[in-house]
Amino acid sequence: MELAQRLDRMSESQTLKMSRLGRELRAKGLDIIDLSIGEPDFVTPEHIREAAKQAIDQGYTHYTPVAGYPDLRKAIADKLKRDNGLEYAPEQIVTSTGAKHSLINVIMSVVDPSDEVIIPTPYWVTYSEQVKFVQGKVVTIRGTRENKYKITPAQLEAAITPKTKLFMFSSPCNPSGSVYDQEELAALAEVFRRHPRIVILSDEIYEYINYLGTHYSIAQFDDLKDRVVIVNGLSKGYAMTGWRLGYIAGPLALAKAIEKIQGQFTSGTCSITQRAAIHALNADLKPTHEMVAEFRKRRDYIVSEIRKIPGIEVQEPDGAFYIFPDISAYFGKKVGDLTIENADDLCMYLLEKGQVSTVTGAAFGEPNCIRISYAASMEKLGEGVNRLRDALAALK
Repeated sequence: MELAQRLDRMSESQTLKMSRLGRELRAKGLDIIDLSIGEPDFVTPEHIREAAKQAIDQGYTHYTPVAGYPDLRKAIADKLKRDNGLEYAPEQIVTSTGAKHSLINVIMSVVDPSDEVIIPTPYWVTYSEQVKFVQGKVVTIRGTRENKYKITPAQLEAAITPKTKLFMFSSPCNPSGSVYDQEELAALAEVFRRHPRIVILSDEIYEYINYLGTHYSIAQFDDLKDRVVIVNGLSKGYAMTGWRLGYIAGPLALAKAIEKIQGQFTSGTCSITQRAAIHALNADLKPTHEMVAEFRKRRDYIVSEIRKIPGIEVQEPDGAFYIFPDISAYFGKKVGDLTIENADDLCMYLLEKGQVSTVTGAAFGEPNCIRISYAASMEKLGEGVNRLRDALAALK
């Protein structure tokens, strides 16, 4: 069978690949500690699960509106007003089957072949692959460890050309955990004011997992808001990964374009998920705050322990649930006949020999690092750190 050439433009997701390889090794009887997956290890809170059960009993088993139930879109608009101080009409919101789905909807709506899309590194693995899929050109701006992997206004200005159509970033960031504060966003906003053609995609899926206390969106600047599109969802902050509910909030014309595209691809997302999401958005955030408090404890633990391993440089993340250590000191080291040439090699070595699953930083645009998720129990983190330490110590 001859497959479509567009598949050659897209690579397999490295996060999902490592998770798959870990499952395969576990199926062979190996005890793999999975520190690769970006998924809270908490069960969805009971009140949300109960709302889903009620929705089934109430007969919400039919097709849903493409953009989502009207009362769900209103609940999202209310959330944006309550938590972010942002005014959106329900018609400016489109719900989709996860934030990843929302991202490709935006990219397909905005990017034509050869349009340039600026993405700061490190970035979530899917960003660049989705841009390539629609034949856009990825332009990266390399964040530095010294600046917590956040870009400067000067870097942004230098990357912009007449072909720049879209800028996309996340805050809090996957994989670095970096968070842009209000002053940093204001400085970037000054650059965007000089380039009115550029659409700004702000991925805020980790909004609630923020250890600085306050989340700021670049949509806060009124003169930019008509070209900012927020991508968010319920997977991370509400421990609802398997439910698949993402959404965008943005200009009405873009929302209509996304609704048109989605109508031909998937139509509306799961009815039961939508009813549960309404309850989640309108309910108290106490379970979320408790989950974030636990993530903070895990962050403090793993940062402290990883810093004890010689040759690893790691910063304390301000958000999300990953650390992104620089492991380049191990490049060129050997064990037996194996030489570690890069982060890809190191991750495979850690998986096969250390039985710990991580993700290469090359997938995120930063080849000197690996991503380690601490969305795992303290017991698993402790065992995982011990295995990492032992495996790395064997490299000479």
